[in-house]
Amino acid sequence: MAASGFGDVVGRGGSAGETITLEARAVPAPGARQYRGLRVGGIVALLAVWEALSRSHVVPAVFLPSPGAVARELAHLAATGDLWRSVGASLGRIGAGFGIGSAAGLIVGILAGISRRAEAVAEPLIAAVYPIPKIALLPLLILWLGIGEAPKIALIAIGAFFPVAIGTATAIRDVDPLLIRAARSFGAGRIQIATKVQLPASVPVVFASLRLAAGMSLLLVVSAEMIAATAGIGYLILYAGDLMQTSRLLAGIVVLSVLGLLSTAGLATLERRLFRGRARG
Repeated sequence: MAASGFGDVVGRGGSAGETITLEARAVPAPGARQYRGLRVGGIVALLAVWEALSRSHVVPAVFLPSPGAVARELAHLAATGDLWRSVGASLGRIGAGFGIGSAAGLIVGILAGISRRAEAVAEPLIAAVYPIPKIALLPLLILWLGIGEAPKIALIAIGAFFPVAIGTATAIRDVDPLLIRAARSFGAGRIQIATKVQLPASVPVVFASLRLAAGMSLLLVVSAEMIAATAGIGYLILYAGDLMQTSRLLAGIVVLSVLGLLSTAGLATLERRLFRGRARG
């Protein structure tokens, strides 16, 4: 068995007439439960500074309402249903765009990671398109797809595609050569090395790329809703800003922060369950 920071190669069998089974298992990072207190403390400290600034009137309340005022505005939005309608509209766009973009990114990233020919085709295209600010594509997408949900979903999908494709391809190409040589010593072929060694050992980086893509999806849905939407968190924030409703504006920002935390926590939980499932397997 050979081991590295990316994962372990496990070989089973090897006696006469017995099939050798190869598998690379990504090793999860050590748990960080001992740092939960620091994480909570950081949020509490931020709220305390925010409350102190609002009480001291160093910043006028119209520009920086207190956390209590923002909490009351959130409760009001929830009671009237405006919060749930806005969150539902944004989540629908994010779910569709993130799902399409990340799936396409995984496929392209895997192909580019295991095939030099695919890499030669994909790399210059990604290098040419990736630096373009994605929000700049929205007018073109509206021209192509019309006014509606399609251009917003397409914009989010494009934004989610690149982190996943680049991260997946890089992770597969950077798998420790010792793992690949160990697999070959067990008699693995090219397909076995790809499916049993390179892909499993790339899982941590792939999930990190998915977390980046989720954050990009949030950013783009807000931008798109501020330009071409009549519902969603981005529209709620823009409309509140136009009316100088700072408490509502900050309430929308808090909702975005919570959505970001939930997406990160959800992907982290999925990654841990995947590791546990592979360990049991």
